[in-house]
Amino acid sequence: MRPSPADLSVPRWLLITGLGALLLRGWLSVALPITGDEAYFYWWGVYPDWGYYDHPPMVGWLIAAMRATLGDTLWAIRLPVVLLPVAIGGLLWWALAAVDRTRAAWAVLLFWLAPINWLNVLITTDTPLIFWSVASACCLLIAERRPQLDGRAWGLYALSGFLLGAAFLSKYFSVVLGLAYFAYFVLFRRERFAAFALLLLCALPGPAINIAWNIEHCWSNIMFNLINRNAGEVFTWKKPVTYVAMMVYLVSPVAAWLSWKHRSELGTTFRAHRLLGCLVVVPLLFFALLSYKKVIGLHWVMSFYPFGFAFIALGLPAQRLRACAIGLAVLTGLHVMAVVGVAMTPMERWQSISLYKSIVRTVKTAEMLKQVDAPGVVLMANAYTPASTYAYALRRYVPVFGVGKFHARQDDLLVDYRTYQGQTIRIIRTDRPKLDEYRPYFDSVELLSYQQSGITFYAVEGKGFRYEAYRDGPLTDVLNRYYRIPETLPLAACAYCERVCGQPRCPVSAPAGSDKPDAESDGP
Repeated sequence: MRPSPADLSVPRWLLITGLGALLLRGWLSVALPITGDEAYFYWWGVYPDWGYYDHPPMVGWLIAAMRATLGDTLWAIRLPVVLLPVAIGGLLWWALAAVDRTRAAWAVLLFWLAPINWLNVLITTDTPLIFWSVASACCLLIAERRPQLDGRAWGLYALSGFLLGAAFLSKYFSVVLGLAYFAYFVLFRRERFAAFALLLLCALPGPAINIAWNIEHCWSNIMFNLINRNAGEVFTWKKPVTYVAMMVYLVSPVAAWLSWKHRSELGTTFRAHRLLGCLVVVPLLFFALLSYKKVIGLHWVMSFYPFGFAFIALGLPAQRLRACAIGLAVLTGLHVMAVVGVAMTPMERWQSISLYKSIVRTVKTAEMLKQVDAPGVVLMANAYTPASTYAYALRRYVPVFGVGKFHARQDDLLVDYRTYQGQTIRIIRTDRPKLDEYRPYFDSVELLSYQQSGITFYAVEGKGFRYEAYRDGPLTDVLNRYYRIPETLPLAACAYCERVCGQPRCPVSAPAGSDKPDAESDGP
C-alpha cells in the first residue's frame, strides 16, 4: 500500500517539531531562574551520595556528572532534561519501527508535540526516572518480538531489568513499571516467565543499594515516601476528578476525544500489542485507585506518558492521526505564546499578584542577599525553597531554621547544629516574624528589614545561638514527627538520632501541636 500524502509529510514535521522544541527548551534553560526544587537537588550533586532523604540518588549523580564535565552552570545542570525528549523520541522509534515505521514516526511526532516537551527544562528526580523507565520498556518491547529465547533475547531481558533497577534508583514510581511488567507476564506471557525472572534478578542491585543506604540513614527514604508524606490523607471526590482532568489535559482534549470515539480500535490494538497496552493501562488504573486518597501530581505519570502516544499512534485510524497532531499543536502553541508573553513582561508588572514576593525572591536573589549577608554571620531560612535558592546563589549551604515540613529534609543528614553554638545567625523571612518564637534559642534577638523591588523582607538576627535549647525544641519536635522508625526495620545507624539523643533509635513521644519557629510555605 502506498503511503498517504499525510504520511509523507511526517518526517518533515518531525524535523520542524523536534528542532523547534529543542531550540525553545535551550533558550528557557538559560532564561529561567533556578527553582527551589532544582536548587535543592543541586546540593545533591555537590554532595553525591548513595541516597538522600527524599529519594534515591540518581538525580544527584546526574547533576554531579554535569558539574564535573560541563561546569557549575545552570544550563549545564539542565542539559539532560533539555535533551530528554530527543532521547525518548529515539527510543520510541527504536522500539516501534520494526512494527510499523509510519506509525512509529507518528508516535514520536505526537509525543514531541505535547506542551511539556516544549516547555519543561527543570531538572528533577523525574528526569532520570523517565529516561531509564522508557529505555527499560523499549528493551522489553524488542525482546518480546524475538520469536525464540536466543542469546540476543536473553540479553535484552537482562538489560531491561538493569535499566529498571536504574529507574528504581531514580524514584520509587519505577515500582509501577515493574507492576505493569508483572501483569503482562502473568496474564499474557506465562511461557516466558523465566525471562521475567531474569529481568527481576538484574533489577535487584537498584533496590539493594537503596535498602543498604536506608539501614545506615534512619530509613529516611522509606519513612518519607510511605509514612510521613501520607499522614492525614483522606478521600475527597475532587482528587479522582482532578486526576481524570489532568490526564485529558496531558494527552490533549482532541486526542482524548478521538481515543474515546475509537475505543474499539484501541481495544484491538491492545490485543495486538499487549505489552504496550499494559504499559498504558496498568499505570492508569494504579494512579486512578491512588487518586481516591492522594492528589496525583502531573509529574507522577511522566515516565509512562510516552507510551500513551505510542498506543494512540498504533491504534487510531490513519486519517485521525492528523487531527490528533493538529489538536496537540494548537494546545502547545497556546502554551508557548503564554510562556513567551510572561518572559517578555517586566517583573514589576506582577506586583498585584500574591506570588510577587516569591518571584522577587527567585529573580532578585543575589541582590537580596547582598543586603543581609555579612562576615561572621550564618545565613539560614525557615523553609527549604528559599534556603535552597539562597544557597545556590551564594554557592554555600544555607540550612533551614525551625521544624520545616515533612519533605526536603536533607538538612537532617547534612547539618550539625552543634557547630553553630554561640554564633550569630540571621534567619531570612518573607513575612514579619514573631520574635518571641526565636528568643529561647539565642542570647538576644533583633528584627532586621530591607527592601527589594518594592517588597519588604525580614531577617531575625539571633546572637549567641543556644544549641541545647534548640535541640530540646525544634530538633526534638522533628524527631517526634519524622523519625518514628518502626521497630521491625533493622537499623545500623541514624546520624540525626545520634545527635539528638545519643543513640541510633530514639524513644519518641507524640509530636508537638505547632511548628515553632513557624515555617512559611515551601511554595515557588
